[in-house]
Amino acid sequence: MPLPLYLLALAVFAMGTSEFMLAGLLPDIASDLDVAVGTAGTLTSAFAVGMVIGAPLVAALARNWPRRSSLLGFILTFAAAHAVGALTTSFPVLFATRVVAALANAGFLAVALTAAATLVPPDKKGRALAVLLSGTTVATIAGVPGGSVLGTVLGWRAAFWAVAALCLPAALGILKAIPAGRVKQEPTGGTALQAELAQLTRPPLILVMLLGALVNAATFGSFTFLAPVVTDAAGLGELWISVVLVLFGAGSLAGVTIAGRLSDQRPGLVIAVGGPLLLIGWPTLAALADKPVALFALVFVQGALSFALGSTLITRVIYEAAGAPTMAGSYATAALNVGAAVGPLIAATTLSTAVGNIGPLWSSGFLVAVALLIALPLRTVIAAGRSAEVLQ
Repeated sequence: MPLPLYLLALAVFAMGTSEFMLAGLLPDIASDLDVAVGTAGTLTSAFAVGMVIGAPLVAALARNWPRRSSLLGFILTFAAAHAVGALTTSFPVLFATRVVAALANAGFLAVALTAAATLVPPDKKGRALAVLLSGTTVATIAGVPGGSVLGTVLGWRAAFWAVAALCLPAALGILKAIPAGRVKQEPTGGTALQAELAQLTRPPLILVMLLGALVNAATFGSFTFLAPVVTDAAGLGELWISVVLVLFGAGSLAGVTIAGRLSDQRPGLVIAVGGPLLLIGWPTLAALADKPVALFALVFVQGALSFALGSTLITRVIYEAAGAPTMAGSYATAALNVGAAVGPLIAATTLSTAVGNIGPLWSSGFLVAVALLIALPLRTVIAAGRSAEVLQ
């Protein structure tokens, strides 16, 4: 894989760390800025909504810009938003910086997903996207626990400064390694913005975006609420939360790596095997959550299956949106983040039910079941990635 892919992955690592580490920093932010923890929690929602809205909006605005300029602009804006956030004493200003950071993150990821696919031969798109998305999985392994520890020792502002600092070597690498000119696009029969947006009416693209959102909703619904599973259901101390998060992240990295080698040529195999295993895994984890050894093993397995299936579906979005060369990445980003925004909301509704803290695990199983009910009858369509087959 070419060096620019790994530089893009470094930037995705910084952005993923910022998105996920906030959960561990909310109490300190609330105390420091004199707001309720619930109010501080809106920072997470602001980021997710900004990602969903920002992906297509910013990608449309930047579609005619050279990719190096776009990527540099987005990552420097992201770094600046964190620097301002680290300095401010005003919650509204911090809220605004999260929205700006989300827009920059969405724009960067939308352009990077498209750029990554053009840096490799057509039959290697899945592997290229796996390298890019590994930045997110490594963030769950190292970045999120690291940010949490840094916030505990030096305060939440230090964590924001660390994210800003991580962006700088990535920006320098992009400046040196990404070509300055526009990437030559393959003929698509017209690439006007209206034509690219019209791709969203195609059934196969809608299908894989929906499935990607459902699987990602299941993933982040449980990931968001793993802490109470560890401390309450399993009865472990708070220090074990980081261990479980690292295990989930390590599994995620393994899943993305394996799927990256299969998603181009055998996506149907990943879906047919990984989907049912993922469905079985969530209720099994819920049933065995009070047994630490089983909890540790299943968290790793579910992380691997979730990201293997999710990254394969996102790769199919890129393939299906081939007729939208400058917007395809934004469609994939939107699908990812609709799931990331909706999943925790659905999972949260189960916490006040009889199942309590393991409710999110059951909700993840339900979301995967819905995805499989939709996907399995159409698995050949998803695997083929050709619009003609959807209608025949």
